[in-house]
This record gives sequence, C-alpha cells and structure tokens, in this order.
Amino acid sequence: MIAARMVGTVCGVGYLRLAPGTWGSLAALPLAWGLHTLGGFPLLVIATLAAFLGGLWATCVMTAGQSDHDPSEIVIDEVAGQFIAIWAISYPSWAHGIDITALWPGWVAAFLLFRLFDITKPGPIGWADRRGDPMGVMLDDVIAGVFAAIGVLILAGITHGVLGL
Repeated sequence: MIAARMVGTVCGVGYLRLAPGTWGSLAALPLAWGLHTLGGFPLLVIATLAAFLGGLWATCVMTAGQSDHDPSEIVIDEVAGQFIAIWAISYPSWAHGIDITALWPGWVAAFLLFRLFDITKPGPIGWADRRGDPMGVMLDDVIAGVFAAIGVLILAGITHGVLGL
C-alpha cells in the first residue's frame, strides 16, 4: 500500500491542497524536461507508458473497497496526461535537434490546455471520467493530454505557419 500511495500521489504531491491536480500537472513539467534531456522523445514515451501502467495499478490499490473511485490525492493520472501534452514539443525538439527550452511557449500552452481539458472534461474526456473505475481515472487524463497535444500543434501551426513567427 505504501508503494501504491507513493506512485499514486507522485511522492506526496497529491496531498498538496488547493487543486492537487494542478500540482500534479506542475510536477510533471520538470520530470518531462529531465526525461527529455536524458533520453529525448523515446524516453518520455516510455516514461508515459510507465506512468500510465503504474498509475492504473496504484489507483486499483488505493481505491479498492472505496466508494470514491477518483480521490483527489491520486495525481499520477495528471502526470501521464501532462507527459502526453508535452509530446507535441518533445518530438519536434528531439527530431530536429532543437533545445527543448527554446520551445517554452509550447510548455505553457501544453500546461494550460491540459488543465483546461482536464477540468472541463468535454466529450470523450467526460465519458472516460464517468466510467467510475481505475481505468477511467487514468483514461480521462490520457485523452485530455491528447487533446492538449493537438491544441499545441494547432497553435504552433498558426504561430509559425500562418503568422510566420
């Protein structure tokens, strides 16, 4: 149970009050930077998969026998989703040899869009959240991460393509 709590709360970040999901998303940013710096986009993808699978396990353990299927202290789902949102800047940085810190507007957009989609839960994000099981806890953030990554790509296309900046 201790290991599940460490994974599920991302070493206690989920116990921070006032928007623990936002704290979990913020914690993901330096983790993503470190992973990208160490191993580029491929390592971030592997870490995302590990966060998803570890989060699914931790959520199963932490919610077993509970009526609350998604307690606020579980924030590993935010980490997995935020990692996916960061894929939209990690891949181009890795593929084109661009320093990932030079893409700082993408970091901001990925964070803000992920939080927007995670909080408002439009369409399939809300469907996943309503599943009421550990898979739903993880999937809503994965889908929010995909939406955020698409949003980052659209914003980058507008900024660099249409506006020519």
